[in-house]
Amino acid sequence: METNLKGKVAIVTGASRGIGKGIALSLGAAGATVYVTGRTGEGHPAKVPLAGTVEETAADVTSMGGVGIAVRCDHRNDSETETLFERVKNEQQKLDILVNSAWAGYEGLHDGSDFPMDQPFWARRLSYWDDNFFGVRAAYITGVLAAKVMVEQKNGLIVNISSKISEYGSPAYGGAKVATDRLSADMAEPLRKYNVGVVTLYPGLVRTEGIMKYAEYMDLSNSESPQFSGRAVVALGADSDVIAKSGQALWVSDLAAEYGFTDIDGKVYVPTWK
Repeated sequence: METNLKGKVAIVTGASRGIGKGIALSLGAAGATVYVTGRTGEGHPAKVPLAGTVEETAADVTSMGGVGIAVRCDHRNDSETETLFERVKNEQQKLDILVNSAWAGYEGLHDGSDFPMDQPFWARRLSYWDDNFFGVRAAYITGVLAAKVMVEQKNGLIVNISSKISEYGSPAYGGAKVATDRLSADMAEPLRKYNVGVVTLYPGLVRTEGIMKYAEYMDLSNSESPQFSGRAVVALGADSDVIAKSGQALWVSDLAAEYGFTDIDGKVYVPTWK
């Protein structure tokens, strides 16, 4: 299967670090032009004690063979998001792929405000809800703006990063993930006739900067690199019949089996909770 995305234009939100960064790097390795967005950049320090900026990710995208373009953008601010899409349309005249990876649900773990980790929902700070649902709203706004471009050009792909909810007890986290899945399904239906696909992507346990902060307390023997999710996005972006998957929630490991790609270490990781 052809995985050369040279000439394709993508936006990846929340890409200063984590899964978003991994996806941006994989898109760059496939030759795509990638607009890397996030809050952390020159003159805008990280809100959490984790490394990574949009400029660093964009430079890595370019070093891997793509074209990385850093855009410092707080997706809580609709005007900044609108400016981003106006810039992409003006500079590229198109948008092929949008990946929504921006999310803030774990920020309290990174800065220490959400400890202990196993506290019941009624003991958590009330703003924990807002941190989790920020990503849903951000994905909706970017989805609206992307759809306007993609409907006009009659093609495109929107990928929303989520997680399969198999346990109960965290209404903010679980609600946000289920809402993201529903967002994809609801966007997919009216966009189908314009050849614009919308899917949810389920990674497994990913070795992000935040996860690695607690590596000594975790079993990472069946964990994925952030680029594994990126390779799934590349495969979807190169699939001329991706519209057949529109509206679905797709596991990265299932896509690896279908399209024949592996993680960067040559392995395929299958989550035990699938």
